[in-house]
Amino acid sequence: MEIRPDTLPWQDAYKLLIGSVLPRPIAFVSTVNSEGVANVAPFSFFTAICADPMLVCFAPMIRGTDGEKKDTLKNIEQTKRFIINIVSEEICEQVNNAAADFPYGVDEFEQVGLTKVDGTTVQVPRVKESLVGLECELHELLHFGENKGAGSLVIGKVVNVHINDELYADGKINTEKLNPVGRLAGHSYTRAISDTFAIERKR
Repeated sequence: MEIRPDTLPWQDAYKLLIGSVLPRPIAFVSTVNSEGVANVAPFSFFTAICADPMLVCFAPMIRGTDGEKKDTLKNIEQTKRFIINIVSEEICEQVNNAAADFPYGVDEFEQVGLTKVDGTTVQVPRVKESLVGLECELHELLHFGENKGAGSLVIGKVVNVHINDELYADGKINTEKLNPVGRLAGHSYTRAISDTFAIERKR
């Protein structure tokens, strides 16, 4: 079977993406707007880019309901800063609840019952319940269309990393203690450590 994406409605092309590019890590992105009101929302189009400089990226799509930019993107355009909070299974329910379309200017921290902690380097609250937080300054922002189904690429330079003390030893993060989750298609999530295997890289 072969399918040409340009022959599909954007919703069907989206289903092809989320059904084939998986599992996907989740960036739980906290921001503030120019008035200082906090926002936090999940994005599963998320990955690391490089270590020097330390860059990460996530891709917010245009909102499918009304064709508007996501609140997170609006805030980053205003302030040029954000924090990516890594999602462990323990906060998965609150993360899912934060994905709802709240009106712009509503504080999702308060709506879903998460605790705000001031960032150290960027003036954005991070999620206290998240075990790893990446404080970022905006490095580059790219836009790909303005229609429903289009989106943007937000590249952030990590300027500070918060790690729960129990996770960190010998320069490494303990994956089992982090207990991260990823997104699959539809309503499905996956536990990253539920069934792992190792293959040694040949040298």
